[in-house]
Amino acid sequence: MSAAEPNRERPPETPPSGAGLEWINRFAALPDAFHHRPEPAPFPGARLLASSPAMRERLGLTPEDLAAEPWLGMITRGEPVAGTPQVASVYAGHQFGVYVPQLGDGRAKLLGEVRTPAGEHWELQSKGSGPTAFSRHADGRAVLRSSIREYLVSEHMAALGIPTTRAVALYGSSLRVFRERIESGAVVLRAAPSFLRFGHFEYFHYAGYPERLRQLIDYALDHDFPEHREAEDPVRAMLETVTARTAELMADWQAVGFSHGVMNTDNMSLTGLTIDYGPFAFMDAYDPDYICNHTDQGGRYAFGRQPGVAQWNLIRLAETLVGQFRAPDIDTAVEQAKPVLEAYQEQFRAAWLRRMRAKLGLQLERDEDEALIQDLLARMAGEGVDYTRFFRQLPELEDGDTRQGFLEELEDPRAWEAWEDRWRARLSHETRPTAERHAAMRAVNPKYILRNHLAQAAIERAEEGDLSEVERLQRVLSRPFDEQPEDEDLAGLPPAWASGIQLSCSS
Repeated sequence: MSAAEPNRERPPETPPSGAGLEWINRFAALPDAFHHRPEPAPFPGARLLASSPAMRERLGLTPEDLAAEPWLGMITRGEPVAGTPQVASVYAGHQFGVYVPQLGDGRAKLLGEVRTPAGEHWELQSKGSGPTAFSRHADGRAVLRSSIREYLVSEHMAALGIPTTRAVALYGSSLRVFRERIESGAVVLRAAPSFLRFGHFEYFHYAGYPERLRQLIDYALDHDFPEHREAEDPVRAMLETVTARTAELMADWQAVGFSHGVMNTDNMSLTGLTIDYGPFAFMDAYDPDYICNHTDQGGRYAFGRQPGVAQWNLIRLAETLVGQFRAPDIDTAVEQAKPVLEAYQEQFRAAWLRRMRAKLGLQLERDEDEALIQDLLARMAGEGVDYTRFFRQLPELEDGDTRQGFLEELEDPRAWEAWEDRWRARLSHETRPTAERHAAMRAVNPKYILRNHLAQAAIERAEEGDLSEVERLQRVLSRPFDEQPEDEDLAGLPPAWASGIQLSCSS
């Protein structure tokens, strides 16, 4: 599809039923201006490697279903569901701050939308199953390395309680794909309530198709924000919700030490999900300047900058929406959008403080809390303290039997005493029993995270045909807050070689 062909209509398909679910496919029923129908691509030697028990249960599927027809053909060969073709959607985006007028699903194909017996709606995509009209001269494939990372982290983030796209299954093949080297091709079957991105709106706005933009907005309101249909200004209400959800998501990322790596507007979810796991990482040593994507040489998406980048991206989204506000003129609409966007900083700050208080065992709110938290983070950064282990072990400071072991992991234990005294004084205002407070802290401070070296070790074994470490990580990371003594080795500090792992947009 070219940008010069936005008006070609297509009558809606009869919603198919098949493959054990009710298929609705509302996005595929939109006109061709919104998507392209890619040709099926061969995927030799396709086989199911792993599947998510949690998502199988949500969708009512078994491993046997996913390993057989029609699922195998839909996901790995692009076969239609009961006659309804798969589609790749068009969008644009600001990539590292530079606007690119046409991007789109270059290696993802929307199988369709399903409604489960429980009434949930899920859009299902295959990622890595071949080229589309938006592949930009690339092969549209994914490799086992990147697919394992997305498969594991999607379900891990969900277990951490962070909004995310989900991974249903991982497929391997005998296909050989060239990235930095020759690698095995793979496909991830992923799911989300919606795959709409900021970039979808940018495409129609900047291409000059206001009627298509309005159609997309109507689709988003009906599909993702039906509660705003009767609002005084539905589009402004939608922007308010997107802003608030994005603020909460950024607070989630900051609290758990997660770096996305490529926070372009085309990688920002309209519904507040973590989407498109390319170069991502959970920090080891705390560093607000941490950059997980080695191609991000300017550090635009460094860990500490992510909340600000999200606000910048929201402004880009608002620029596409203000013309659709119920306002007498554009100047009035812009003025109405300003307080929505300005509210983001306080929304993020409040959400972040809630999470950080919980990590420190603070249930009440006091004015000195933010300074206590900021001083702690500054000390952690100065010493390079491991972010996840520090918070997980923090209750041990109050336990005489384990306190010494905790302090031994700090470079200069005596230098921490002043902050520790302030924290203890702050805890004196709390009313919960110590054991209850410690349990609450362990419920928000994970013991297990998907560190880079753990993912790398699982990938290397999988590339040799051994999926056991992928299966073990999936099992352990699905319960990140629980003590799992048999897998204690996965909670240790990273080895020295972990610092040499480099991630890029092909990761």
